[in-house]
Amino acid sequence: MKKLFKKRKYSADEYAQGILQGDRIILSRAITLIESKLHSDNELAETVLQKILPFTGNTLRIGITGIPGAGKSTFIEAFGKYLTSIGKQVAVLTIDPTSRKTKGSILGDKTRMEELANDVNAYVRPSASGDTLGGVHSKTRETMLLCEAAGFDVIIIETVGVGQSEVSVKGIVDFFLLIMLAGAGDELQGIKRGIMEMADAILINKADGDNITACKRAKQEYANALHMFAPQENRWNPQVLLCSAIQKMGIAETWQLIRQFEIHAKENGSFNRNRQTQNRQWMHDVISYYLQHNFYNNGSIKDVLPNQEQRVETGKTPAVVAAKKLLKMAEVAGDKKTCEIY
Repeated sequence: MKKLFKKRKYSADEYAQGILQGDRIILSRAITLIESKLHSDNELAETVLQKILPFTGNTLRIGITGIPGAGKSTFIEAFGKYLTSIGKQVAVLTIDPTSRKTKGSILGDKTRMEELANDVNAYVRPSASGDTLGGVHSKTRETMLLCEAAGFDVIIIETVGVGQSEVSVKGIVDFFLLIMLAGAGDELQGIKRGIMEMADAILINKADGDNITACKRAKQEYANALHMFAPQENRWNPQVLLCSAIQKMGIAETWQLIRQFEIHAKENGSFNRNRQTQNRQWMHDVISYYLQHNFYNNGSIKDVLPNQEQRVETGKTPAVVAAKKLLKMAEVAGDKKTCEIY
């Protein structure tokens, strides 16, 4: 009978050393550790993050989103291959949507980006979005730090698609790229205004063949729309570019624009201010996550929650009354636990 061997567990020092040496296997295992929901893994992951933190922050973080069918994966592969061809180390973190019903996820981005995934200067890591809104995984920030410590020059985050909560990716990247299509109906009505306002650039993809005229018209329409928005705090003027990921047209121009943005933001100080704001918000997001996690895992709450849900569903109790009652119970239970500890 074939024996099954369990993977040896690494210590925090072994994880940190392997990551700093660019070991892809240890990096992948560290990301799995970061994404784990086990309490013991969480404690080890926090120690690893503390050890590698001094070696992070020197990477350019790019967020890419767009309407379904816009060719995000095709563009990212072409863009990533261009970056590796000019000597850049590139990490791509792709987020696949998790089914609310089955909790499953396809995680097919390595298949869609097969050429880039096999590039020795690139690393493609798909993750499921889980229960997190906003098109990003709850541990995307931590994963990004691990990749930075591993020596990548550029980190690309591809999100699950345009939606009302998709703008959360803007809060974890330096540059936010929105990919759109021409000829797909009324383009300006096909996307939320809030996402357009947050975009640092809009890319009209599939600008080739018989579609070029439509793409040029869409480019002008988007450019006109951008002029109606309030100026960004960093005083950057978002631009609209044409691209054909299949024909590799507009790829170099996109990188040049991103570099112009980076230079602009660093010169006026907005680059560092943005990252500081993001770090502060990250802390508050983690606080919110653990408050909610602890609430729903509270034994007292678990006992009475079904009854309160039933009362709200049948209209016997207003939702606000039930919520406040449950929060009060959690608060009392927390005070008792604190007294027991101290």
